Amino acid sequence: MDRIATYRQIIKDLITHYAQFQPAYGDVEVKTIFDQIHDTYVLMYIGWDKHRRVYGNVLHFDIKNDKVWLQHNGTEQDVAQELVKAGIPREHIVLGLHSPQARPHTDYAVA
Repeated sequence: MDRIATYRQIIKDLITHYAQFQPAYGDVEVKTIFDQIHDTYVLMYIGWDKHRRVYGNVLHFDIKNDKVWLQHNGTEQDVAQELVKAGIPREHIVLGLHSPQARPHTDYAVA
């Protein structure tokens, strides 16, 4: 398996793991989106908590220029570190959720 295919599988496995956890509130659907054509991978919550709409990303990853971009992390976990533990080198992970000015101060790729 080539490197990008391996990265795709690691991301899908991570999102699938987090998709097992149903929110403790409301009638909320946990939805996974794996778009391998555009290399976008998302975990979403969609539904209702009483009269309040629940809609949003929990996790969002993209693969761009042979690197994994962590675009959003709505969990309390360090999912970037989970990617490293799963085999993706830090220099192939971009914390897109941080500003370009802040990225050089992380242990990850800048772009």
